[in-house]
Amino acid sequence: MKPFRAEHIGSLLRPAALLAARRDFDEGRLSAEALRVREDRFIRDAVALQERVGLEVITDGEYRRIIYFGHFPAAVSGFTEMDAAITFQDARGGAMTYRTPVVTGKLARRHGIATDEFEFVRGLTARTPKVTLPSPCSQHAFRWREGISEHAYPDVDEFFADVARIYHEELVDLAVRGATYVQLDDVAFPLLCDTKFREGFRRRGYDPDTMVGRYVSLVNDALRDRPGGVTIGIHLCRGNNQGKWIGEGGYDAVAERIFAGLAVDAFFLEYDSPRAGRFAPLRFMPGDRHVVLGLVTSKTPELESADTLMKRIDEASRLVDVSRLSLSPQCGFASTAPGNPLTPDDQEAKLRLVVETARRVWAS
Repeated sequence: MKPFRAEHIGSLLRPAALLAARRDFDEGRLSAEALRVREDRFIRDAVALQERVGLEVITDGEYRRIIYFGHFPAAVSGFTEMDAAITFQDARGGAMTYRTPVVTGKLARRHGIATDEFEFVRGLTARTPKVTLPSPCSQHAFRWREGISEHAYPDVDEFFADVARIYHEELVDLAVRGATYVQLDDVAFPLLCDTKFREGFRRRGYDPDTMVGRYVSLVNDALRDRPGGVTIGIHLCRGNNQGKWIGEGGYDAVAERIFAGLAVDAFFLEYDSPRAGRFAPLRFMPGDRHVVLGLVTSKTPELESADTLMKRIDEASRLVDVSRLSLSPQCGFASTAPGNPLTPDDQEAKLRLVVETARRVWAS
């Protein structure tokens, strides 16, 4: 069964020794081959952690990536790294900038995006590996830069078609290799719920409501004729970088169109803080979709109460039958290599809490 009752989003805290190895590689003191050996070692440990706490869904912790979407521009031509136009913020209003790939040329899949990651994890566990990919619409919302990207794509519809083709190629390749579970990580739809970012889309020349429809179509084009036997989930996130975020606002502005419109099997929904709004938009969830409630925060070390989690699951079940619900952290623990401000023990406690609470709720 996918999604599982106890889920996690994908990324895990990198051990200090792995971060040091990456620094040595970046500064020319470690070869690519030696870095790979170290990554392999720590990925084995990450798989063992997930199995130890009782998870049935397994990832490589995204240990080979600097940032959750980093494997995409590494495998696809047409990107140039530039300063990002968006900043992250924390609870005290502190801001953080970062560098990001921008579309400057024609996009083409040069080799597998997540295929090597999948094959390595599959060889380490008898449980179900989950592949994580950035969402198709993120390639426009974050990678497209007005005044620059049009030089490569005067017709944005051609750009959307290339993006959809790349995802189709990747999904077919993954399925051939035996993958059965893929999660698309998306920040674009939640930002279209944020008043500040909706205004930002207008300044870029887009009507925010029109973009919701265009992005739904783009995701569906990417999934059209997808291989049989592959479960597709989409994780909706308001940003997750070292405990900071970029957006807020409930799902109300997009819920009806994305819940009914996206051709996915499951929605992984951030619900760990008031920034994510109420459960009310779940009333638009079709009866054939599964909902994974991200009720456990990966941003802070404080451990949630199992009783509180169970009460929130019960509340959500008034809108979506409990048989179609699951539990997870709201996001990964390290969407970027530095990771969120938790310890490995905090991370393990939260993953155990997810598993143990799920067993209590869905004991039968």
